[in-house]
Amino acid sequence: MSHKLAPDQPTPPLSLPLVGGGRFELDQEAPEAFTMIVVYRGHHCPMCKSYLTQLAALRERFEDAGFSIVAVSMNDEDLATQSHREWALDGLRVAYGLTPQMARDWGLWVSKAFKPSEQEIFAEPGLFWVRPDGRLYLVDIANMPWPRPDLEFLLSKAPYALANDYPARGTYDG
Repeated sequence: MSHKLAPDQPTPPLSLPLVGGGRFELDQEAPEAFTMIVVYRGHHCPMCKSYLTQLAALRERFEDAGFSIVAVSMNDEDLATQSHREWALDGLRVAYGLTPQMARDWGLWVSKAFKPSEQEIFAEPGLFWVRPDGRLYLVDIANMPWPRPDLEFLLSKAPYALANDYPARGTYDG
């Protein structure tokens, strides 16, 4: 069972190997604005291909707005490398090896394959903006492949959020 992450609170740790070498270490990220973590279902998902292709095309604009970006899945190294190559994700960091427990720690839904083309177990989509100090700012998760936030729209809102010190929402617990 997944649980909700608390806005404006520290996120769970995240440390994963990257396609091409090295590691993504969330606690080592130092963006001006946010670290954007985009969780995708895996190589089997055509919606993921479309979404990550769009993300790769917008990568420089996000970076210019002060973001560091990583795409994450439960794929193994071979499938993540295949996605990176076949989907032309040059310049986009792609991490792999997310475990079911890590996915649940991040509040993601985890699914079991129901057709042969799917990975046996995989995380459903999620998108997170994490402040440089490790606190969660924005979260969008789904239990199906189709609902995903509009990347260009999100990018257009980042300058406003930063210029106006717009707070993380959803923090009221009274």
